[in-house]
Amino acid sequence: MSKEIKVALLGIVAVALLIVGFNFLKGSNILSSDRTYFAKYDNVDGLAVGNPVILNGIKVGQVKQMQLLPEEGNRVQVSVELQKGVTVGDSTVASLSGSLLGSKTITLFLGRNSKVYDGGEELKSYTVASITDAFQAKALPVLGTVDSTLIKVNSFLSKDARLSLQATLLNAQGSTEALKNLLLANQRNINQITTNMAKLTGDLNKTSAKFDRIATNFAVLSDSLKRAPVGPAMRKLNATMTEAQSAITTLNRSLSDQNGSLGMLLNDSTLYRNLNATAASSNALISDLQANPKKYVHFSVFGGGKDKTKKEVETTLTKPNGAVIETETKTTVK
Repeated sequence: MSKEIKVALLGIVAVALLIVGFNFLKGSNILSSDRTYFAKYDNVDGLAVGNPVILNGIKVGQVKQMQLLPEEGNRVQVSVELQKGVTVGDSTVASLSGSLLGSKTITLFLGRNSKVYDGGEELKSYTVASITDAFQAKALPVLGTVDSTLIKVNSFLSKDARLSLQATLLNAQGSTEALKNLLLANQRNINQITTNMAKLTGDLNKTSAKFDRIATNFAVLSDSLKRAPVGPAMRKLNATMTEAQSAITTLNRSLSDQNGSLGMLLNDSTLYRNLNATAASSNALISDLQANPKKYVHFSVFGGGKDKTKKEVETTLTKPNGAVIETETKTTVK
């Protein structure tokens, strides 16, 4: 074999390897048995050659080529290369959707196919509205409104109004400077206030520690009261109160019973009248004794004396209804 033939074969192999490597870098393998299908879209902004084709969240192919179709209103024909094991048909939909970063992918949705494709057929296409498109659709009217509002505001702001606004800004700046100077002049007082606040905070921390100890003491006291035999003491107190109540009830019954001694003493007026009569007799006796002491006391130096005479005094005790209770006879000597 001549050198020319060897050089020609080497050049052909190099060109073939270059084509295969270029397509491999683009994501396409010309030596594979993958099948190619087509889908048409109105706008493929964000879609690039080599972007993945997704089925149920798994990459099953990639975008192979994109071509503009002027005869169809500048629609874009996208060639997708799918793995050999993926079965598509007349119900398969190639949906073009985007992400938050702006890149787009083609997602396949399989259905019940009445016809299975072998390669080279056109798939049904569908474009999902992206977040950017929705934002632009909402933002553009708002931006137009803001623009018109700013134009109206600028028309309202005449020369006098702008001068007044500038004067207001200058006054605000002067007030800021005055406030700054006031703060600088009273920096020492502010520092003193800050120091006092720090001291107050420290004192509050110490007081908080004391409150913690008081709370701990209360907790210990509560535990001690909880463990104290309060139940037996209360039961004893209840028993004592019951006995006292029983004794008071018995005393009340005895005082109310007119057949008993205490009842007769409290309810019968005979004893009262007898005591009054006795007191009256005693008073009369004392008065008579004071008036006539010689009636009751006789003495003589020589043993003589007047003749003694006897006198009987009869005392009768009666009830309130007039019935005679007792008659008493006393004999006195004169």
